Amino acid sequence: MTNGLPGTMQAMVLETPRSPLQLRQLPLPIPSRGEVLIRVIACGVCRTDLHIVDGELSFPKLPLIPGHEIVGMVVQNGAHTEQFRPGDIVGVPWLGYTCGGCKYCQHDQENLCEQALFTGYTINGGYAEYTTACARYCFHLPPAYASAAGAPLLCAGLIGYRSWQMISQHAQHIGIYGFGAAAHILTQIAKYKHKSIYAFTRKEDTLAQMFAIELGAVWTGSSDEAPPVKLDAALIFAPVGSLIPTALSHLDKGGQIICGGIHMSDIPSFPYHLLWEERSIKSVANLTREDGDLLLKVAADAKVKTSIQQYKLSEANDALEDLRKGLIKGAAVLIPDHL
Repeated sequence: MTNGLPGTMQAMVLETPRSPLQLRQLPLPIPSRGEVLIRVIACGVCRTDLHIVDGELSFPKLPLIPGHEIVGMVVQNGAHTEQFRPGDIVGVPWLGYTCGGCKYCQHDQENLCEQALFTGYTINGGYAEYTTACARYCFHLPPAYASAAGAPLLCAGLIGYRSWQMISQHAQHIGIYGFGAAAHILTQIAKYKHKSIYAFTRKEDTLAQMFAIELGAVWTGSSDEAPPVKLDAALIFAPVGSLIPTALSHLDKGGQIICGGIHMSDIPSFPYHLLWEERSIKSVANLTREDGDLLLKVAADAKVKTSIQQYKLSEANDALEDLRKGLIKGAAVLIPDHL
């Protein structure tokens, strides 16, 4: 026991892709220069975690503690972390480190940094009782989100909002394909901004469609249905490449498709006329710290309430399987077993 902290911690560890996570007792991590040690309050379960576990993202650190939607309390400081004090509640996102010197960092594109490290992928994440994180990439969380309810904002919210910002401010009719964690946050923001959301779900997923309507969507249907109006923009969060030509067929002139996922199945060929008339397709990569600051402000202004399903840390494999099967309403969140 050091400074009142335990010498070990529980963590769920990915040892080999395409295999279940293993519950392990590991030494407590020690914060290096620029890092803080965080006691995890909650960690969201993201579809990116599923892609990592399923081997669809090719270069994870192994063995790996996944998880990049972390809400926790600072319990120990490394050198040069004066912006945080023990007891502060912080959020830790996917982007865990950037070099600050490459051409992308120098041009306000730190999300594309050539030497970036990613929480729960190339550095250990939050499927654990404790974790360390680079203080420069932690967010002070407002009281409304300083709990398990804040976890989905730290990736689903961040990537969703970065996607949202890429569409024209004049867009009024906005489609969302894949009504999961990101969509349930964005729908509330869209309602606050007086935009109309058209929610596309898996065929016959009436629970997701009812949930979308509850949150303020003006129309719901399966992804193979046509919306009642031409869309000004479509956000695609489902990892299904065939949705791109489908969404294009429903876009108005000058409409935009934004792909918010880190992984997607192959995009089938489609006729040029679907893209013509200045329609466009763009992907979203990672996030910036500015995205986090903007999201936390607008979420508070819009009084966004996340819908979460809690699982114990030791039940992480169950949470991932439920996510894989589309059984999560809103977002899944892991809570340490002792809480």
